[in-house]
Amino acid sequence: MIDSKMPKQKRTVAQAAKLFLLTCLCLLALPVQAERIREIANFAGVRDNVLVGYGLVVGLDGTGDQTMQAPFTGQSLTNMLSQLGITVPPGTNMQLRNVAAVMVTADLPPFSRPGQRLDINVSSIGNARSLRGGTLLMTPLKGADGDTYAIAQGNMLVGGSGAAAGGAQVQVNQLAGGRIPGGAMVEREVPLDLGANAGLLELELKQADFGTAQLVVNAINNEFGRPVAAARDGRVIALDGPMNPNSRVNFMAQVENIRITRREAPAKVIFNARTGSVVMNSAVTLRRAAVAHGNLSIVIDTRFLVSQPNPFGQGETVVVPDTQIEIQEQDAYLRVVEGADLVDVVNALNALGATPSDLMSILEALKASGSLLADLEII
Repeated sequence: MIDSKMPKQKRTVAQAAKLFLLTCLCLLALPVQAERIREIANFAGVRDNVLVGYGLVVGLDGTGDQTMQAPFTGQSLTNMLSQLGITVPPGTNMQLRNVAAVMVTADLPPFSRPGQRLDINVSSIGNARSLRGGTLLMTPLKGADGDTYAIAQGNMLVGGSGAAAGGAQVQVNQLAGGRIPGGAMVEREVPLDLGANAGLLELELKQADFGTAQLVVNAINNEFGRPVAAARDGRVIALDGPMNPNSRVNFMAQVENIRITRREAPAKVIFNARTGSVVMNSAVTLRRAAVAHGNLSIVIDTRFLVSQPNPFGQGETVVVPDTQIEIQEQDAYLRVVEGADLVDVVNALNALGATPSDLMSILEALKASGSLLADLEII
């Protein structure tokens, strides 16, 4: 129960801690859910392929590249016009403000066929202020092998907006990039023949784990009533599938929908150094340890005073800095921390009253002392 006589800030912290503990208790009370194999594994070869291309966006309302600072835009336009039978005299300085050089990216899904439409992202690489209202000209999209797999073209869809007048400028969201839904058409498919090697298929776990691989193998063999699966390592599982393509598709669909209950993940604490977030899973435990935590703050206050000479003196008026340094250190006492489950760990760490940044240092020290039974990972 929270004391009503506590200061408002402390009551707020206590209420937040209580709410977090209740949430943890609710999560721990939830039953373990079985997962389908398709959620934890993929068939080898069934994946997206990234595409990239360089193109031009035209039709901008004076917000395109400044060709003096982005000469490649003018060069690209000259090359494109020459392919269309238009010759630009050498040395011509085209001051075009309605053209922008862009990079176009897309993901080519597995089993894509010529004629299929893809969504594309368009991003400026010059100094264009906005791509709103522009049209992307025909742009080849190439894969990692350098071959062209799709052709992109269409009108830009930019989610941002902005306005400028008299030196003042207002902008909402990003204007130098946008999307074109269905803006690319597949021209070439990626060769993929599943089960071409005597019907042999490979199932790859998204996270390598020997225990999960064993569970998947047992679940698949129990489902089909015969040994059709065998683990090669902690990630890859070999499957003996049918030779007939239609039967193979039915076999893969049946495998993907098999449900398993995975074992508890290894204890891990994640530090996000950019945001100061600390996340730990339910397997984290603490051996008995004593921790002292206190904050040290140094305040430097400088005031500038004016020193004036006597009215009839020969001195000069000068500014004299007056610097005061104050060191403040909060009281810190040894506290015993120990936790057999996540709720106990949270209770022990909350008792220290540490900020997330301090908590990173405390957990690192507990790990070094052997008290924290978890792996530390910084992202």
